[in-house]
Amino acid sequence: EVQLVESGGGLVQPGGSLRLSCVASGFSFRAAHMNWARQAPGKGLEWISTIFSTGYTNYADSVKGRFTISRDNARRTVFLQLNSLKIEATAMYSCGHGRDRGQGTQVTVSS
Repeated sequence: EVQLVESGGGLVQPGGSLRLSCVASGFSFRAAHMNWARQAPGKGLEWISTIFSTGYTNYADSVKGRFTISRDNARRTVFLQLNSLKIEATAMYSCGHGRDRGQGTQVTVSS
């Protein structure tokens, strides 16, 4: 059974930073392409970033230069570093692999 468990969300002021984590199980993590996406209230799921099994990464234009995706294969974990956060970044952030997504972790950016 595939499991994806996110953590690290919280309340942060504009301009602040957070580091999200996603621990995966139930599949070959080392060979997996992993992604992060977010869903703001009243909006659809927005893709943010993907990290391939090779370590290659790509990002949505809206977060390029401010968010960084990384992975630790030994810990079966994918990370998302969020810097220079804006109020519009408030959303539920989830990691995914194929058709599977985790429950997500809430990020709220507010002064």
